[in-house]
Amino acid sequence: MSRYYFRRQEFATKLFLLLIPGLLLACGGKNNKTMNAEIIFTKNAPEPIGPYSQAVKAGNLLFCSGQIALDPATGAMVEGDVSAQAAQVMKNIQALLAAAGTDMSHIVKTTIFLKDMNDFPKVNEVYGSYFKANFPARETVEVSRLPKDALVEISVTVALGAE
Repeated sequence: MSRYYFRRQEFATKLFLLLIPGLLLACGGKNNKTMNAEIIFTKNAPEPIGPYSQAVKAGNLLFCSGQIALDPATGAMVEGDVSAQAAQVMKNIQALLAAAGTDMSHIVKTTIFLKDMNDFPKVNEVYGSYFKANFPARETVEVSRLPKDALVEISVTVALGAE
């Protein structure tokens, strides 16, 4: 191999080593001050059943993990049909929002996961009763299975500080 090849390799190595600190900062390294996330936790909503947070506040947004119909006091799935489950899911979401110092009127986006799309009208009726105006954007999808064999799961994104 030529001497030129080795010089080019040495130059590339030095350039890479010079760029690493900048790349770490740009990609969320330790010294990145632009991302200030706060974990939200409340005993008034079900404890996570896996390695995730109930909700995370990042800047002026709150991202709530999907909620299923677990009773926060017992950790058990509520009894009843999809309407009963949807009502418990919405109560769990309200508890998370209260812990973050906000309410349902600040939700900007929801995602609804249904075990059976035939349950859409029942879930939609319960869901709609929690909003007065300026409904959030949303999508609803049917899935093959949900955690704990729930019939419905809902996640939300909230704009904080909006009046």
